[in-house]
Amino acid sequence: MGRLRVLLLWLAWWLSQEGIARGAGSVRLAGGLTLGGLFPVHARGAAGRACGALKKEQGVHRLEAMLYALDRVNADPELLPGVRLGARLLDTCSRDTYALEQALSFVQALIRGRGDGDEASVRCPGGVPPLRAAPPERVVAVVGASASSVSIMVANVLRLFAIPQISYASTAPELSDSTRYDFFSRVVPPDSYQAQAMVDIVRALGWNYVSTLASEGNYGESGVEAFVQISREAGGVCIAQSIKIPREPKPGEFHKVIRRLMETPNARGIIIFANEDDIRRVLEATRQANLTGHFLWVGSDSWGSKISPILNLEEEAVGAITILPKRASIDGFDQYFMTRSLENNRRNIWFAEFWEENFNCKLTSSGGQSDDSTRKCTGEERIGQDSTYEQEGKVQFVIDAVYAIAHALHSMHQALCPGHTGLCPAMEPTDGRTLLHHIRAVRFNGSAGTPVMFNENGDAPGRYDIFQYQATNGSASSGGYQAVGQWAEALRLDMEALQWSGDPREVPPSQCSLPCGPGERKKMVKGVPCCWHCEACDGYRFQVDEFTCEACPGDMRPTPNHTGCRPTPVVRLTWSSPWAALPLLLAVLGIMATTTIMATFMRHNDTPIVRASGRELSYVLLTGIFLIYAITFLMVAEPCAAVCASRRLLLGLGTTLSYSALLTKTNRIYRIFEQGKRSVTPPPFISPTSQLVITFGLTSLQVVGVIAWLGAQPPHSVIDYEEQRTVDPEQARGVLKCDMSDLSLIGCLGYSLLLMVTCTVYAIKARGVPETFNEAKPIGFTMYTTCIIWLAFVPIFFGTAQSAEKIYIQTTTLTVSLSLSASVSLGMLYVPKTYVILFHPEQNVQKRKRSLKKTSTMAAPPKSEDAEDAK
Repeated sequence: MGRLRVLLLWLAWWLSQEGIARGAGSVRLAGGLTLGGLFPVHARGAAGRACGALKKEQGVHRLEAMLYALDRVNADPELLPGVRLGARLLDTCSRDTYALEQALSFVQALIRGRGDGDEASVRCPGGVPPLRAAPPERVVAVVGASASSVSIMVANVLRLFAIPQISYASTAPELSDSTRYDFFSRVVPPDSYQAQAMVDIVRALGWNYVSTLASEGNYGESGVEAFVQISREAGGVCIAQSIKIPREPKPGEFHKVIRRLMETPNARGIIIFANEDDIRRVLEATRQANLTGHFLWVGSDSWGSKISPILNLEEEAVGAITILPKRASIDGFDQYFMTRSLENNRRNIWFAEFWEENFNCKLTSSGGQSDDSTRKCTGEERIGQDSTYEQEGKVQFVIDAVYAIAHALHSMHQALCPGHTGLCPAMEPTDGRTLLHHIRAVRFNGSAGTPVMFNENGDAPGRYDIFQYQATNGSASSGGYQAVGQWAEALRLDMEALQWSGDPREVPPSQCSLPCGPGERKKMVKGVPCCWHCEACDGYRFQVDEFTCEACPGDMRPTPNHTGCRPTPVVRLTWSSPWAALPLLLAVLGIMATTTIMATFMRHNDTPIVRASGRELSYVLLTGIFLIYAITFLMVAEPCAAVCASRRLLLGLGTTLSYSALLTKTNRIYRIFEQGKRSVTPPPFISPTSQLVITFGLTSLQVVGVIAWLGAQPPHSVIDYEEQRTVDPEQARGVLKCDMSDLSLIGCLGYSLLLMVTCTVYAIKARGVPETFNEAKPIGFTMYTTCIIWLAFVPIFFGTAQSAEKIYIQTTTLTVSLSLSASVSLGMLYVPKTYVILFHPEQNVQKRKRSLKKTSTMAAPPKSEDAEDAK
């Protein structure tokens, strides 16, 4: 520590000999206790120069705010009575290394007081002892600095000498580390609060994909780091890119920054922690890249509500949301500052330079005249009248920092010097650690009426105003910053007050992926939690949540937008359906025709034509035809247990009865004439009773099979949701039907079809029977036609199995085929006979005479009823 102090002594002595600010000087106020002050009176110099252009607002306004506050404190008889506060105010030139050189003057007195023994050993080159300057003031506390990088540099030195420091503008989260910056405090909240407020703003705007942009240095990098950490902990916000602007940017650096930001164009929201110069150059690069309106800026307090970063770049700044520690304009300072003049403000050594800059004139120096191009200052100009004036935003905090030290000194004075007016020996010199304890304990209403206090890390509470730069009447240049919200531990953002380019009320998106539509799920991109692909919940799936699709239950189908399930409509063939019109018409006509024929036959039961037709089998055949027509009504009727049982029984019974009768009749004819070729003895089982027994015997197989089926599987109706589960869910239907599959339905008809084929075979074999004998030829034609009908039925029935209209087509096809086959039998076998009976009764007589020649060539038919009638 001794060597360090010797080194600092050398630096302080050398700086005092060289002129501490190398021409910049300092502002000095005499007092019993001296406060230090660090202000960016000048900008950072270029081309190797330490200092650049004068900063009117950030520099001069803030410095004058400290002078104003000191005047108020010294004039207050209740605050530090008998003690006058002095000051030594220095220019940092917005550069951390330069500010460190300046700050060494604050510790000169301490170095000299503690290092005299070391100083005696100091010799200049050639053995010459160093010159002794006037003893410097003992600085008890420092107000400043502005930039976080400057405050960090200065704090590292001041803590070595236990000098408390209160900043009015440094917000880097790093300065909250009380183990490294234990003598540092600030009246502005740290950027960790600001970063939380900015995360809350981003979330409130619905953004989840943003980029960050920071100036190199403690302020920018720490602010972005805090934003990234808080956004990661809060979740829901992803960082597309984190870009750092170099401290000394090269030509084209800002164009490179814009190109990098455009690598992730969906990340339109840009979180920017940067100094004024960098903000301005970023906006200029945005204009040159023709990207005005693309980026959505969210600026930190370094942007705030300042005009200088956006001057002549208003179009690029429209819509920018900025944050600023909650502040107020101090009316007393306005009155003070606007009355400053060259005559009454000689204590500020930079005020003459400010005067020239502010009024755009030139003061006559002692060595010459002003330039012809610049008018001469008269000294009578007035701030706010002959120039624009607006109070700088950190003035309030400068005043609060001075008052915080004053209140701490007052509290310390009361504790160490009770009953004394002025300083007592206990405060000479003032102990820095004791003063720090009192600073951390202060609590008072500041210049804006808000509480001033510090937490254990020396940080002020977080209170922010939120602004948005908005155009006025469509003109960005005439626009301004509008207050749109506040943040004090929680965000209060007036969404209605926000305005945007394009649709003024619609917040532009800044998202990696647009929200998925209804009925779509998010398929996340690996490693990027805010990016996803939208995958439709297609088919019979619906959206359960934003990440999941599931299939609807079997009896349901998805809603049109696939966000839920709804019951699948249930359909059946109804009486009013167009598909039922033709089958019902054929069935009604067929039943009427069958009833008419049966009634005619029964009325003329003993006539030759009826007797020749085989009365017993004819009535059986007509009954089967009647049942075939009747089944149509059962197929159209609403399925229930009774209907389903009737379908099973009657669907095959009518055809089986019909084809059993036809087969028996055809087989009888075939056997008679085949036997006649060999013998005069008639074949067995050709009597009417035998024919009925054979017919009912064949039919009984169908009946027994159906009864067994009914016992093994009782009939009931079901709703089949798979039959019409089409590719398009909108076309899906549940089918109310009996518990009969397509195969079981064909099974009911299978035995009938076997009888039909067998009958057809016998019809072919009996084709040689004379036309005048019985019904061999009509039966043959009937069976040929029936086979054609059923051959056409099978492909139509099974070919429509996947059709959305399956229930209608198959039922219609089946009933029409049945009706047509019944109609063929009816038309070919009984309509001609009925026609003769009703309209030509003269032909319905017994023929007694027959050509002997003709009958001699044929075997004598057996003596039966229809054989006798055929003679």
